Amino acid sequence: MTNVHKIGFIGGGNMAEALIKGLIAGGFPVDRIMASEPSEYRRDHLSEEYGIELTADNVELLEKCEIVVLSIKPQIADEVLQEISSAYTNEKLLVSILAGVSCKQIEKHLVGKPRVVRVMPNTPALVSEGASAICRGHNSTKEDLDMVKQLFESVGKVQVIDERQMDAATGLSGSGPAYIYTVVEALADGGVREGLRRDVAHALAVQTVVGAALMVRETGEHPAILRDRVCSPGGTAITGVSTLEKKGLRTTLMEAVSAAANRSRELGE
Repeated sequence: MTNVHKIGFIGGGNMAEALIKGLIAGGFPVDRIMASEPSEYRRDHLSEEYGIELTADNVELLEKCEIVVLSIKPQIADEVLQEISSAYTNEKLLVSILAGVSCKQIEKHLVGKPRVVRVMPNTPALVSEGASAICRGHNSTKEDLDMVKQLFESVGKVQVIDERQMDAATGLSGSGPAYIYTVVEALADGGVREGLRRDVAHALAVQTVVGAALMVRETGEHPAILRDRVCSPGGTAITGVSTLEKKGLRTTLMEAVSAAANRSRELGE
């Protein structure tokens, strides 16, 4: 991305901050990063923490930047797009991380042939372990897609998908950290109930989830195979897994993904 003069973020929340942090860690020059943010507190924080250029004016940012990341709430997307529409040109690449908002919905607000790439990231990007799904709009090029892929690879792993699969990705990886945080909390609570100190139970639960996830990623083996290796005949693990099956953990997680995906579809209507 060394040929990009300037990258801007409309909205300076947690996801924008994660990407800014990733860009800087990857060697992208600080003086070529900009963000527009209505909150003075957030502007001061981003300026002090990263030394980037800040403004409260979205139009000013659009005029200065070649790549513009829309990192705002989907509920205000129409308002912001109408605000910046007069300053948009086809030389600008728009990157949207708005849940439920399609490329077509963004394109209709802008003149010419707007270049849009849509991304669904997730919050572990804050620790460079994000999972992002990306797709391109009608007018964006393969080069645009590759550039955005490179941007999000600075904070984790990226999968290129069709836009019709974006709601599913939102339900799975976009919302998924919330499910895992609930699992970590529940595991720790179980340890406390069985007599462990809270800090010990929490530390063991966190490391167990991290280690199990890394085993799946690093070995490339199916989770069922790895699970079977833990479950010795008549042992503790198979007894615990049996309880999970009886209580419907698998079905509950699948339904959580579907419910979140449906909510993403609703946001886009």
